[in-house]
Amino acid sequence: MTTRPLIAALLATAIAAPAMAQDVTLRIQTHYAPETTSGKLATQFVEDVETMSGGGIDIELFYSSSVVKSVETFDAAASGILDCDMTGGAYQTGKNPAFQFVGDIMGGYDTPWQQYAWLYNGGFEAAQNLYGTYGMHLVGWWVYGQESMSSSKPLAGPDDLKDWKFRSPPGLETEIFAELGASPVVMDFTEIFTALETGIIDGADASGLANNVGLGLYDLVKHATYPGFHSMPSDHLACNKSKWDGLSDQHKAIIDTAMQKLAFQTALTFEVANNEAAAQLREQGVTLHDWSAEDRATFRQAAQTAWQGWADKTPEARALVDSHVEFLNKLGLISE
Repeated sequence: MTTRPLIAALLATAIAAPAMAQDVTLRIQTHYAPETTSGKLATQFVEDVETMSGGGIDIELFYSSSVVKSVETFDAAASGILDCDMTGGAYQTGKNPAFQFVGDIMGGYDTPWQQYAWLYNGGFEAAQNLYGTYGMHLVGWWVYGQESMSSSKPLAGPDDLKDWKFRSPPGLETEIFAELGASPVVMDFTEIFTALETGIIDGADASGLANNVGLGLYDLVKHATYPGFHSMPSDHLACNKSKWDGLSDQHKAIIDTAMQKLAFQTALTFEVANNEAAAQLREQGVTLHDWSAEDRATFRQAAQTAWQGWADKTPEARALVDSHVEFLNKLGLISE
């Protein structure tokens, strides 16, 4: 007899308790190797998601673009071969120029925090419209900070760019630097060291300062820009929209929270690594050039000119450029 109230109470509790989210597996590819700093940070992201979900979300993370090429990751996720893409939007500029402005906003923001601020203060809407066009959902960014240019001769300001021959990735960057009098040479990342060694180029846009040290560039050249100002790539987590929409609100919140932690840890980790590299390079006699506010403004103006040309290519590009310009004005980084 005495068990009836207990049974009734247990049933009431079970009915009132929220339903647990169904277990789910996500197959995600990153272009980073597991032993790199970014690869280790991605591993921690996976562990955070799995821990917070109590094992309800299982992530299979494929490193070093082991399933498909880096540039094909986005399409592989959109088509269901993978579930999510953990590379970056800049790989998709051939699909739509608008991806330039979610992948590498050349001449835009000075710090990762400013760039994150755009995303979380109105930028998501324009970005999400772009991703949704291709059946994908943007979860968030992880930004490691400004890249540094390396050079065999001084790069103290815009005047030093005249006739400066350097390795550049294709696209928007070549237009901006050509406008300032430089001679960009598009070549693969793997060719940089040999091209510098043989004098084919005077310098290179490769990566952040710490990564450039790892590449051995300052064994060859003794000048660099630091802190950087021209390029700050945004790596993203973007998922197949149908897969994302099928997740529970609980699982979406867990992934979003882990992504924001990854964003914070990435910027923090590379801030320390780059400053340590800077101190090391100064001791080795490498000159680090910190451009003045006026010189940075000169570069940003050239970038804005190129932005507008790209904005006219597609409606999505126009929406993103207008959004960035509005926010940059709000921050006082540009003035119309």
